[in-house]
Amino acid sequence: MMTDPDILSLWITLKLATITTLCLITLGTPLAWWLSRSSSFLRHLVEPLVALPIVLPPTVVGFYLLIAFSPDSLPGALWQSATGTTLAFSFPGLVVGSIIYSLPFYVQPLQIAFSSLQRELMEAAATLGAGPWDRFFNLAVPLCRRGFIIAICLSFAHTVGEFGIVLMIGGNIPDETRVLSIALFDHVEALDYGRAHLLAGGLLVFSFTLLLALYSVDRHWQLQRRSQA
Repeated sequence: MMTDPDILSLWITLKLATITTLCLITLGTPLAWWLSRSSSFLRHLVEPLVALPIVLPPTVVGFYLLIAFSPDSLPGALWQSATGTTLAFSFPGLVVGSIIYSLPFYVQPLQIAFSSLQRELMEAAATLGAGPWDRFFNLAVPLCRRGFIIAICLSFAHTVGEFGIVLMIGGNIPDETRVLSIALFDHVEALDYGRAHLLAGGLLVFSFTLLLALYSVDRHWQLQRRSQA
């Protein structure tokens, strides 16, 4: 069985993934909508910037975030003056880092879903008197529910499995920043392969089950569309 520190690491991991996903829903949804609808030059700069964490090593992102979180930099200084604590090596710092590193895993599936919306439907709703908010929540969101589910599941799972960026900006502080991936590393480093197998196997089962559920839901929707066609 998992030891008490491992159970606490599980709780910290789930809390981090949940808060990160909720923040991504709030921040990433309007960003994905704008990227799918905008034709401005700024979009061509923002789009690769959002996708940058996919190709950058996590330690690179973590290194620059660690510098930004230090009290000598503006973000770190503002946080310290407002809260009296440092942003680096803290749970709020992990949340900020996880939002940045998981952003493309939320934005890109949702952007693709928004881009597939037929503009004629949105224009028809506008001619019937539906305002922008009404069109978005009552038309775009229901039609893009598949994109929302994929984006939420991927960003949550990606946050659960983070290691490099968590280690760089959060360290290994028990009761605060020691997530499951760090706990697994600790057990391997201590040659405690029994507990390492337990954590690694749990993460493997979680990831496989999540992907299996996503593919099953996707096949179900495809069958529904074919039957309605």
